[in-house]
Amino acid sequence: MTVRISESAGSSGKIPRGGQAEVTRSFAELVGDQARFRLWYDDALPRVYRYLLARCGDQTVAEDVTQEAFVEAVRSRRRFGGRSDPVTWICAIGRNRLADHVRREHREANRHLRLIHQQSDREFSPWRQSDIREDVERALGTLAPDQRLVLMLRYLDGMRVKEIARLLRRTESATESLLGRARERFRSAYQGTES
Repeated sequence: MTVRISESAGSSGKIPRGGQAEVTRSFAELVGDQARFRLWYDDALPRVYRYLLARCGDQTVAEDVTQEAFVEAVRSRRRFGGRSDPVTWICAIGRNRLADHVRREHREANRHLRLIHQQSDREFSPWRQSDIREDVERALGTLAPDQRLVLMLRYLDGMRVKEIARLLRRTESATESLLGRARERFRSAYQGTES
C-alpha cells in the first residue's frame, strides 16, 4: 500500500486522502520525509484518536494508546504491507494496544484483589477485614504504577527478583532498589492509615 501525497500539499497545508494525489510514496518513505509526514500525521492523528476513544470511552487511555500506536507504526513502518490505508493499519495497531491495556488492567485488578483477600483471610472479624481491605487499597493507591507492579509480582505472583528484572527489562540491582522503595512507601502509607 502506498500513501498518496499531493505535490502541492505543502502549500495548502493539507494532504488529500485516498487517490486524490498525484505523487505516490510508501509509508516508510512518508515517515522519512519529515515535513510531509507532519502534515499527514496532523490529519491522521484525530482519526485514530476518535476511533480509539469510541472503543474505550476514556480520554486519557485513548490519548496514551494513540501515541503508542503511532510510535509502533513508525518503528515498524517497513512491515506495512499496503493492503489498507495507513490510518486503518494504525487503528488496528491501536486496537491491539487497547486490548493489551485492558488485559493489563484486568491482571492488575486481579492481583490487587488477591492481595486484599490474602490479607483479609488472616483476620476473623468481618469488620476488621473491611478495615484492612480499605487500608491496603489506600496504601496501594499511593504507589507509583511500577512500584505497585513490582510488589504484586514479588508477593502475589511469587516471582523472584531475577524474573521480575527480566520481565521489566531492568537490572537486578535496579529491580531490588525499586522493590525496596515500593516496600517502604507501602509500609509508610499503610501505617499512616492505622490509628
